[in-house]
Amino acid sequence: MIKKTREPLPGKKLSLFLITWPIFIEVFLQIAMQFVDVFMISFISDDAVASIGVVNQIFLLTFVLFNFTALGAGVVISQYTGARKTEDISKIVSHAIIINLAFGLFISAVVVLFRLPLLELFNLAPELVTYADTFMLIVGGTLFTQALVMTLSALLQGKGYTKDVMYVVLGMNVLNVFGNYAFIFGAFGFPEWGVAGVALSTVISRVLAMTVLAVLLYIRLDVSLKWSDFYKWERRHAGKILNIGIPSAGEQLSYNGSQLAITIFITTLGAAALSTRVYALNLMALMMIFSLSVGKGMQIYVGQLIGAGEREVAYHQMFRGLKIALLIVLLVGMVLAFSGEALFQLFTSNPDIIATGTILLFIGIILEPGKAGNLIIISALRATGDARYPVLMGMLFMWGVTVPLAYVLGIYLEFGLIGIWIAMTIDEWGRASLMYIRWRSRKWESKALVEEYKETAPVP
Repeated sequence: MIKKTREPLPGKKLSLFLITWPIFIEVFLQIAMQFVDVFMISFISDDAVASIGVVNQIFLLTFVLFNFTALGAGVVISQYTGARKTEDISKIVSHAIIINLAFGLFISAVVVLFRLPLLELFNLAPELVTYADTFMLIVGGTLFTQALVMTLSALLQGKGYTKDVMYVVLGMNVLNVFGNYAFIFGAFGFPEWGVAGVALSTVISRVLAMTVLAVLLYIRLDVSLKWSDFYKWERRHAGKILNIGIPSAGEQLSYNGSQLAITIFITTLGAAALSTRVYALNLMALMMIFSLSVGKGMQIYVGQLIGAGEREVAYHQMFRGLKIALLIVLLVGMVLAFSGEALFQLFTSNPDIIATGTILLFIGIILEPGKAGNLIIISALRATGDARYPVLMGMLFMWGVTVPLAYVLGIYLEFGLIGIWIAMTIDEWGRASLMYIRWRSRKWESKALVEEYKETAPVP
């Protein structure tokens, strides 16, 4: 009689809570990093905040492009972890790193070479262009480090090592805050470099985070990385990553592209409107912390469940995570809205910015639950391998409804930022409804990327 065998589990197969709580801390720290950047830059001027807000909108598009490899690799790794298949993990890791490194270097070069034409799209005032050009040159030239940070983080998280990423993000935040303070105020003997100093602080913190994540991934992998895998291209492994990553990035690219178009509309309203948008989005990001973390955790958890063949559990766990996220988003949204005036006064003394921004936070009470639904359900669909439906529906809705409606309400009917926020609310709830129906249909059950794990039956 041969005993039933069971391979050791590669990485960590954990509960949704154990996967998600370190991601919650990580997402909180990432958003806090953006919040602190804006808060510190506001000491330079509202113009500096507006210009860097525009540049960050451009950078968000590049992050989406980098994220298609990171997302794809994270889903593939999580399904292989659930299915207990270790034989191809070295190849998946090496392909993901090489693809995003090459792509990151290319995007960095494009951003630096074409930064002025890109900025011209926004019709910025000359004083804003000076700030934006400086930030774009320094941070844009090193965007490949962000590409690798995203890829290495996704690989570690896909295997269940979410706490490792959390600690790295914590260190990156501490370093970034220290650098901002030192360069903006000329503290500790550092030069007072303003926007250039903020950019340099961002670059240094990313480079160090990239290095630490690479070391952690090397230590945490259950298989030895083969150097030959880094220069041998195999269509099968690259295909699995890209078949998830490209459609997933398409959905995010469409969203960020629509937001870029809306930002161009807002530039016609003036620098004060741009500053209001930046401040409002940074405050509303606090509503998104839990839904973002649940979405990322859901992707890892559902991916492992699908690989393990536990589809019924995956189906019900999505609803559980969604309900909790919606409740918390609503509670946080109400606290922020009723504290809006005091919060905006932390950034600016401009009464128009404070008044409009407070109204936007109240609209956010309705907007953000719709966004939470999108984040969580799309992450779950992506984890099952069903990545194409969200991008098709997203592109149709964003460009067929949201962008035209934002122009009509915000610019043509002259409702300004309030009209644009209403358009974005309709977008989030419309897409969330479509994603909810898709999950209920269970059509995703046939999309798995890897054969599910099965224990070896006893042999008589």
